[in-house]
Amino acid sequence: MSSLPPDFGTPPALATEPALASDYAYCSDLVRAQDRDRFLAALFAPPAVRNDLLALYAYNVEIARVREVVREALPGEVRLQWWRELIEGHGRGDVTGHPVASALLDTLGRHGLPRGALLNLIEARVFDLYDDPMPSLNDLEGYAGETASALLQLSVHILAGGPRPALADACGHGGVAIALTGLMRALPVHAARGQCFLPADLLARHGSSRDDVVARAPTPGLLATLADLRAHAARHFAAAQQGLADAPRELAPAFLTLALVPGDLRTLARVRDPFRAVGGLSPLRRQWTLWRAARRAPRGGSWG
Repeated sequence: MSSLPPDFGTPPALATEPALASDYAYCSDLVRAQDRDRFLAALFAPPAVRNDLLALYAYNVEIARVREVVREALPGEVRLQWWRELIEGHGRGDVTGHPVASALLDTLGRHGLPRGALLNLIEARVFDLYDDPMPSLNDLEGYAGETASALLQLSVHILAGGPRPALADACGHGGVAIALTGLMRALPVHAARGQCFLPADLLARHGSSRDDVVARAPTPGLLATLADLRAHAARHFAAAQQGLADAPRELAPAFLTLALVPGDLRTLARVRDPFRAVGGLSPLRRQWTLWRAARRAPRGGSWG
């Protein structure tokens, strides 16, 4: 892998102000530990903006893991409200004690990131705090749009120095493909917590329900639901790939994790019991896939 970036695997360039440099370093460590796919993808970004991508991804980690660090929904709502107030500009207290908040505000201010997208991500994650079933496939796509798709758009904004409306559809489809695949990989974890991200309408179509999911019962109906969802993710992947055919090469780091979708879908299709283990590519294969995608994109080649 001699064509890796010269500084691949090393900490990103740090801000000059000591306290802020420490905050960005914390974000880098957090993403490395909790979202390794995006961490590796960010290493292919120019050093000048790498910190900013990692601050954005660290924010996503903080919001996404609220369910994991609270036992009840109300404390989770309080945590999310703290982030809302911070992004809206009237947060309570000094953020210097929260490195992710400090780095995010610095990134937000310098790049002019749309606050609405950051707030919508919080609103979508309220669903995570409760055990209600995902009502429909449309609702699931909306959830994916406000989480994974929004992260793609914000990443493009950082890399391009501003919004790129021409890539909105690619970001939308790409985010849905990434989110659906990730949720199917995490099915054992979510089911053990009593969560059901599989759409109720799709489950019902195959004679299954949330009860099968939380009971971790790989019924024929549930397996058929997962097969439908894999096909749906593949269609979104294809649409995203088509939309990225002429994307500027410098924006490739925003979309590198999209290259993991085909391999993950193939391995998920071979799993007989989706509740026994987390599916998807191995860690080494994931790193190699990202490296290959970084070399090929967007020269008219495939992302998967």
